[in-house]
Amino acid sequence: MNIALLSEKYTPDIGGLAISTERLARLLASAGYAQAVRVFSPTPNPSIKLRAGLLPSEKRTLTHSGVSVTRFGAHKRMDDTLVDWFELIVVEHKREPFDVLHAYFLTQAGFIATYAGKYLNIPSVVSIRGNDIERAAFDPSRFSHTMYALQNANAVTTNATELAKKAKAFIDREIILIPNGVDTEHFKPMERNELLAETLGLNEGKKKEERYSVVGFAGELREKKGLKTLLSAYTLANKEQSVALLIVGEVRPGEDKQLFDEFKITNPQLPITVTGYISPKDLPAYYSLIDVFVHPSLRDGMPNAVLEAMACEKAVIATSVGGILDVLEDGKNGVIVNVNDVTMLAEKIQELLVNAEKRISLGKNARELIVSRFMPAKELEANLEIYRKLGISL
Repeated sequence: MNIALLSEKYTPDIGGLAISTERLARLLASAGYAQAVRVFSPTPNPSIKLRAGLLPSEKRTLTHSGVSVTRFGAHKRMDDTLVDWFELIVVEHKREPFDVLHAYFLTQAGFIATYAGKYLNIPSVVSIRGNDIERAAFDPSRFSHTMYALQNANAVTTNATELAKKAKAFIDREIILIPNGVDTEHFKPMERNELLAETLGLNEGKKKEERYSVVGFAGELREKKGLKTLLSAYTLANKEQSVALLIVGEVRPGEDKQLFDEFKITNPQLPITVTGYISPKDLPAYYSLIDVFVHPSLRDGMPNAVLEAMACEKAVIATSVGGILDVLEDGKNGVIVNVNDVTMLAEKIQELLVNAEKRISLGKNARELIVSRFMPAKELEANLEIYRKLGISL
């Protein structure tokens, strides 16, 4: 079986899409398909201030965690990038034929996988991840790509019940639910890493001999993830207690970063730490520092960060959007708050910070759920079953 895995992001890109695509690639590789999995993903022009990039049409293939990954430079115009992507798949298929094209993300990647699949007469699978159906479908320039992929892919999957429902509003076809998995041997409860806490300045509260309680967020903080709501609610919570805000990741460059920087200048007394990019292998140590994990998204798929925090036995507060509804049960294994409800979020943060017993109970129940329902082995088997149904010999 030869698999071409297409995604608009891949490690070390930031965000859940990159994490989820790499996870599937590594799962397939660990199951014995390492020589058969090839990833194809654009990377930004190096003139854009990001970690790395390639010039338009330039390509580079490297082995990453046992998987062959081909990155190619994006153009300023999306249509030029899509042409390169399509032609790259066609050329590579002629060199070493693929049995299936699997796209992670419905719009650009999904369109290319579906179109190339029909052109080359090989099956295509498209996975809806969140922003593609929640937002991109409302962009006129992307709508035709969205509908083409939904109508013509041989199989369509998603990671959240709510996203499947929204996809069915576009087209009445089978949408296969495959929740994200999380490695519970890696993401697990551990003792607070005091050296790391000291390094990040989290051990000295407002009062002598009082450490900060820590409210945490993981990922790329931006408007969609509830940036404004989080900052406002944190401000209210800090008035009642000695609370630090730990952002394990980065704030998205541009308007979001400008808003965040202005907030920090206006509120210099608030202890806020932004770690910058943290490798997944190091994340559990950072989760160990968090007392209450907050994920106030406006829209979402199934956030990897929420699953990771739950696997680490953290009390999670999140909004009732996307795949969060498949994971959190309010009051049992987490806390649900309304979207953009600053007061409610602040109150729930304060409540959990003062009630250690409830935090512990929510955390333990959260991990139990993850271990029982969101294991990577289940995610892998569900994808392999789709390939089998498409007639692919494994």
